[in-house]
Amino acid sequence: MKTVERKRARRLRREEGLPINEIARRLRVAKSSVSLWVRDIELTPEQQQALRAMNPAYNKQLNGSRANAARYLALRKQAQESGRARARRGERLHLAGCTLFWAEGSRNRNTVRFTNSDPEMVRLFVTFLRQCFEVPDEQIRIACNLFADHLPRQWEIEQHWLDVTDLPRTSLCKSIVNVYSKHSKKKRQNKLPYGTCRVTVSRTQVVQSIYGSIQEYAGFERPAWLE
Repeated sequence: MKTVERKRARRLRREEGLPINEIARRLRVAKSSVSLWVRDIELTPEQQQALRAMNPAYNKQLNGSRANAARYLALRKQAQESGRARARRGERLHLAGCTLFWAEGSRNRNTVRFTNSDPEMVRLFVTFLRQCFEVPDEQIRIACNLFADHLPRQWEIEQHWLDVTDLPRTSLCKSIVNVYSKHSKKKRQNKLPYGTCRVTVSRTQVVQSIYGSIQEYAGFERPAWLE
């Protein structure tokens, strides 16, 4: 992600209320990127009035954006309800996979991300995705988080996680290597011999179904997971 451009885009949108087209022109980035970066920023009534004056089509765009947001929210709610129904069936693998994600997964409304150093946990989670959601291998991505002392063994470690998940090398994303500064004397040798592995599946329906299942299994409500 272009961190500098993203920060500038958000500032221009929040402080100056500029339209997406103008922000994209100034920063020389795609309009789709700007739209993604600033979608959570609410304009003041004054800023909205200024945009309407600048662009007669603004109202139409705003209404379209609101309609899309409502439609996607409805789809996320539907997926959570499906997950709740699935949880009531009492399948052991499904319960295990949802519990693992609740403990070790990151919170994103559209993407499943699970990270762990235990190969059996990673293997079980990938099996959960394949069997409970029929996620094909080509939609599963893994990435390794390595430490400085892993560099000489990087290929070996990457292959280790590919073997654990039974995935081809085409499923492997670029590894992240935490290289210590020359002033640091920290060592991680022999503590995590294979680093950690992150499993990613970019499917809103799957992650929202898992969220619904977790709430059903544990008996609580978490509206924030829809947002």
